[in-house]
Amino acid sequence: MRYRPSPQTRKTALGATAFVVLAAMNGPAALGFAEHSYHQYRINQPRYKALYGHWDLVDVPKQYRINSIHAALLHTGKVLLIAGSGNNEKNFRAGTFQSVLWDPVKNTFKEIPTPKDMFCGGHAQLPDGQLLVAGGTARYEKLQGDVKRAGGAMLVKNESPDRPQVLPKGTVFRGSTGKEYASQLPIVVPAAKKTVTGSGPTQKVTVTASEARVYVEAVNEGEAGISNTADQYEIVGLKGSEARNHYGLATKLGLDKKDFQGLRESYAFDPDTERYVQVDSMSEARWYPTLVTLADNRVMAVSGLDDIGQIIPGKNEIFDPATRKWSPGPTRYFPTYPALFLTKSGNLFYSGSNAGYGPANQGRTPGVWDPHTNTFAPVPGLHDPDQTETSASVLLPPAQRQSVMILGGGGVGESHRSTARTAVVDLAQQHPHYTDGPDLPQGTRYLNAVLTPDDSVFTSGGSGDYRGKSASDILRAQFYDPAHGTFRPAAAPTVGRDYHSEALLLPDGRIAVFGSNPLFADKANTQDAPFEQRIEVYSPPYLYGRTRPELGSGPVEVDRGQSMTFASSSAAGVRAARLMRPSAVTHATDVEQRSIALDLVRHDRSVTVTVPQDPSLLQSGWYMLFLTDQRGTPSQARWVHVH
Repeated sequence: MRYRPSPQTRKTALGATAFVVLAAMNGPAALGFAEHSYHQYRINQPRYKALYGHWDLVDVPKQYRINSIHAALLHTGKVLLIAGSGNNEKNFRAGTFQSVLWDPVKNTFKEIPTPKDMFCGGHAQLPDGQLLVAGGTARYEKLQGDVKRAGGAMLVKNESPDRPQVLPKGTVFRGSTGKEYASQLPIVVPAAKKTVTGSGPTQKVTVTASEARVYVEAVNEGEAGISNTADQYEIVGLKGSEARNHYGLATKLGLDKKDFQGLRESYAFDPDTERYVQVDSMSEARWYPTLVTLADNRVMAVSGLDDIGQIIPGKNEIFDPATRKWSPGPTRYFPTYPALFLTKSGNLFYSGSNAGYGPANQGRTPGVWDPHTNTFAPVPGLHDPDQTETSASVLLPPAQRQSVMILGGGGVGESHRSTARTAVVDLAQQHPHYTDGPDLPQGTRYLNAVLTPDDSVFTSGGSGDYRGKSASDILRAQFYDPAHGTFRPAAAPTVGRDYHSEALLLPDGRIAVFGSNPLFADKANTQDAPFEQRIEVYSPPYLYGRTRPELGSGPVEVDRGQSMTFASSSAAGVRAARLMRPSAVTHATDVEQRSIALDLVRHDRSVTVTVPQDPSLLQSGWYMLFLTDQRGTPSQARWVHVH
């Protein structure tokens, strides 16, 4: 639909056009000012907003401007923004870790004490409304030329069955050549396993040494600390049997590049007390993990870089919200931040989207993963399969469709390539396969994709090149209509967003966008770029020139399969009801968001909605309930707690 100005608008536009002509006669600067003025005039017209929506910058006080790496909507309506060290090694070394809580209704901010560097961890909504945050950064990467001390993994052995051995950070290991290496983290080595077989004279006692791994660095700088051969290392300070029973083993300890290293720690953020509470730590350290909620409300942590900077070879684990403990999960390898969606069968669909780390020829194939049998069925048909890194994926609304869409993406690592490809897979088919969707306007990495209450997918931002190189940020937004398989334009954002940007739906139907971490500030790639700390909020067309359906009083708690009745003076015009799970998003990865259709019965001045029974369609937790009318105009959301 084309924009048609009113007669008054046409008169003003003619005046503006005349001004542009005059400005052109007076030089480029005046012309640029005139064009900007006319553009600002046009995008602020009611008719334009009703067609394309509108963007607004949020006034953020200076002390609350942080490098937002993660964003999560809480059932209080507030948004938790997590920076951790914010991809700033100076902050990391200083122990400066940040989180900020933003109230988008009051536009107030609150600094939240952040106990660990949650930068590049994972997160998931828990059934009670708390946010599980697991993993993060234990060490920043070091390029080969910046590595001053040789280092690597040390395997520490304990041959004593009597007790575990606790070794503090800084424990020194000395090899047969006299070279010494210090541990960079504390370590607990479990007691050895003692097995007794037989009895009396035939009794046999077997002791099996336990082991734990820790990252070590040479005490001395430079090439003198390099060790290229396997060696056994004594632990300096231990004497007698302690020294005999405890020792280190290592192969190569060199000056090669050191990748980021992950954390084991996990925390639950409580929206009511507005603080982090430590819970059980994972067995594996994880940096860049995905946390996905299963049908039984447990949360699985998948992939990530470990405590020595290597990608975890498939050791996944599961958090139980009831016990607040982690346990081993099914073993399967994925690249970092894999996009995994819970399907109605309880299986997980891997769309192929991922972010950052892992070989190009491993774990990139989309497919259906059954975590119970640990089997994986590849899903074919995806074009540009070598460009799924930094792509976006969504479970299309409503979730009952069981369709997943992948949008854009780029080549592995620092590739310049990007694709405009979109594709959709119908997982309800017996043999699902991807089919092509409409192309994006151009090749796009780091695209943000947000489900909206009218069953659309709002997409914005991204860049054409790796981390916005060569001034390739894309100031464009659009809506995808799943019912018709088409895009329609939206108003353009004013702030470029690429790596480390996030977007999520707010309870009033607006969409908030945060972050961006480009490498360079200029097209020639010569000037370092600052982290984008501005917040921009998009108001979709459905918020302009329409009367919103009323969603009045009703229950807050509901069991799956039950019905709820809500007051609504506009009940006769209500077309649909949706439960929308709040987002927890980072690195173009948001496997939390989903929109569930509810059965709807209209009454004179109320509506009754019925919640689905299937826990693999609707996990326990807090949801936003929206009513929409015939045009897709949403009500203000009400929070509903599903059990």
